[in-house]
Amino acid sequence: MFFHIVLERNMLLHPRYFGRNLRDNLVSKLMKDVEGTCSGRHGFVVAVTGIENVGKGLIRDGTGFVTFPVKYQCVVFRPFKGEIVEAVVTMVNKMGFFGEAGPVQIFVSNHLIPDDMEFQSGDMPNYTTSDGSVKIQKDSEVRLKIIGTRVDATEIFCIGTIKDDFLGVINDPTTV
Repeated sequence: MFFHIVLERNMLLHPRYFGRNLRDNLVSKLMKDVEGTCSGRHGFVVAVTGIENVGKGLIRDGTGFVTFPVKYQCVVFRPFKGEIVEAVVTMVNKMGFFGEAGPVQIFVSNHLIPDDMEFQSGDMPNYTTSDGSVKIQKDSEVRLKIIGTRVDATEIFCIGTIKDDFLGVINDPTTV
């Protein structure tokens, strides 16, 4: 789920940032550029934790910009098939529901919801057990298992299930 890895990036810096605070400007630009982004290979970059090395800059012809190779340590979030995560439900419809676990959006199909839960439409759509004791609706917290992932260049999508032992609603917003 969370990994501490070393990545490299070529940073392009404008000449106005040259001077005494060159390294600080480079680090702040790196943090602004990479934190919160997603690479399909490594996952979502949560935070830059350190700078290992800043290489020698190379002046770009005709512009004055300088490219610095930067090697940095960061924490990344990468979900895997078979992993158990806790998510907040963001949308419920007759096809299933969507939940968010941090930056990852997870879809749980109605086929992957226990058979004793039925969809209830109305002003607040939800899935409710036949006895009404458990309800999945917007803002409910659920524990689910990731059964599939699809990785794009800049995004990760997941399919989950709550049709297993110890999975399902862990916090219902209506009971708080």
